[in-house]
Amino acid sequence: MGNYVYLMSCSFFMGIFARLYMMKLDYRQYPTYPQGFISHITLGIIAASLGAVAVPSLAEKEFSAVTFLTLAAQQFRDVRNMERQSLDNIEDTEIVPRGMAYIEDIAKAFEARNYMAILTALATGMVFYLSSDIFSMNNSVSISASVISGFVVARLLKTMLTRDKVGEVAEVIPAKIEFDGPLLMVNGVVIMNVGLSSSRERYLKDGLGVEIIPKDPNDIGILSNFGQRQVIAHNSSVQLGIKKDADEPDFAPILRRNPEKESIVMPIIPIKKDESLLIEIIKNTPIIESAKGKTNFLKGRR
Repeated sequence: MGNYVYLMSCSFFMGIFARLYMMKLDYRQYPTYPQGFISHITLGIIAASLGAVAVPSLAEKEFSAVTFLTLAAQQFRDVRNMERQSLDNIEDTEIVPRGMAYIEDIAKAFEARNYMAILTALATGMVFYLSSDIFSMNNSVSISASVISGFVVARLLKTMLTRDKVGEVAEVIPAKIEFDGPLLMVNGVVIMNVGLSSSRERYLKDGLGVEIIPKDPNDIGILSNFGQRQVIAHNSSVQLGIKKDADEPDFAPILRRNPEKESIVMPIIPIKKDESLLIEIIKNTPIIESAKGKTNFLKGRR
């Protein structure tokens, strides 16, 4: 019984550590607000508890207790729905929306991070049980081995769950904003018709343009994905700010494809006019799963 106390304690705390390890508080505002932070930490504690009791339950042949893991899976699917609904509810308040693809990606990430807490706690408990009960090591050795294994599993899972960045698949370079009559153009690619002369002047005076060029033909589909384009536009406007109000569609950042280079161009009028910072923001924009899977079938056909 004493060993189980140590086992469950190590598993529980490593499970919580794994959830905190994946907690991000940044410009994307999830979960920077206190209510969201508390809810996700609480769910992480529940996930760690479930993972911690699984090994003792199996060791004592209490197989019915393991069915709680099935119930947990259902609850964490509800976490995805909760996060999706929460972001959907505030989507209309965004000057530049995230887009449904980004919202779904965020929701799936939160669900997966709770599973990460369960798996870390479970792995920690298994190592403790094997070292203590099977190999008859003393508690201090068993605790050290289980904690180290928990760190390793948490690190591996975080590596698996970490998204690729746009900068890994594309070059981002400055682009020239110009007008052909009322047509807004970036590096020769027509973006849209800007009818007001005052709006055209704002683009020429305060606007920035970028061109995103895929490094490999297999990555063309990622940049062509409309959901991925919306992620780039949203991240750029959130981090640099944007000189646009709700009733000013002329200043919405739009990404268009250059059919000759298979690249993507974007104009934006940021509050902070910093070209190098805009390029860095775009390079660090995550690649969403729905875009990443589009061109996998091409690999190996070069």
